[in-house]
Amino acid sequence: MYKIIKDRKIRAAVLGCGRISNNHFKSFDVHKDNIELVAVCDDNPDRLDAAVKAQGAKGYLSLDEMLAKESLDFIAICTPSGMHSDQTVKIALSGVNVVSEKPMATRWQDGVRMVKVCDDAQVRLFIVKQNRCNTTIQLLKRAIDEKRFGRINMVSINVFWTRPQEYYDSAKWRGTWELDGGAFMNQASHYVDLVDWLIGPVASIQAMTGTLGRIIEVEDTGVVNIRWRNGALGSMCVTMLTHPQNLEGSITILGDTGSVKIGGVAVNEIEHWSFADRQDYDDEVESASYQTTSVYGFGHPHYYHNVISVMRGEEEPDTDGREGLKSLEVLIAAYLSARDGRTISLPLEY
Repeated sequence: MYKIIKDRKIRAAVLGCGRISNNHFKSFDVHKDNIELVAVCDDNPDRLDAAVKAQGAKGYLSLDEMLAKESLDFIAICTPSGMHSDQTVKIALSGVNVVSEKPMATRWQDGVRMVKVCDDAQVRLFIVKQNRCNTTIQLLKRAIDEKRFGRINMVSINVFWTRPQEYYDSAKWRGTWELDGGAFMNQASHYVDLVDWLIGPVASIQAMTGTLGRIIEVEDTGVVNIRWRNGALGSMCVTMLTHPQNLEGSITILGDTGSVKIGGVAVNEIEHWSFADRQDYDDEVESASYQTTSVYGFGHPHYYHNVISVMRGEEEPDTDGREGLKSLEVLIAAYLSARDGRTISLPLEY
């Protein structure tokens, strides 16, 4: 049985105090009546010191020491992607729940291992998919669930962003296969999540990738053709070479009785919304769009609402480890296809 916390605040820690950790810190502040930030951990002393001063939490240079000295309910993993799996295993075996940033792992078997270890240890594994909480995406999800598109025929996803060489040079792990992954795995991971969550299970994938403008191991540009099991066809185009700044993060869905495009720099603007029928919430379309200065969006506090409810025993997880595996499977299939020049059918294993 999973541990349920009813009569006190949920004790949290953050592992990795880089740029994404701020979204977690801000979320804890929003939910301060339910979450208490107990500790932070980072192997970079300067980064750790800054986090300790800003958050007022205890600081640790090693995960092992933090696990040994603190009584924690969950740890939010904000480290490089390739470190998530080993850290999840260590945390789970200590009886602590895990909240992992995307992607959950850079290898398929590592993701599978994370799920199995957490299952065996009877701890929760949450995979952060905060873009699902965006008001624009929530409206689109509702329209799909209500079958307003009829049969979905075509889906187009574009991520036209920029990451200069200085971004990759800022840390040795960036742009590596082992710890980072490329434009699909890292920057476009949340858009890959929409492939299965919105449209449904994928039947097959064809991909091409290239390292065209950056000195890195992984791809900075790529295209993927997708066939879904429901018959829909689509594509995903991703590049980190857009001049001079991030241009577009969008999804367009075309069906027999509906067509929608959600665009902006990070699916934050409903640019087209047309259906054969009309529903009351269509009036919310204009107000659902929002301005954003960050491609991360504002979904982390909403995501943590579910984490809290699950740990209180009130809800089931919106995105657990198995849900995280769905987007990881699409990512790995795309990389296999690009590497081998062939169509990859899903699932990867039975």
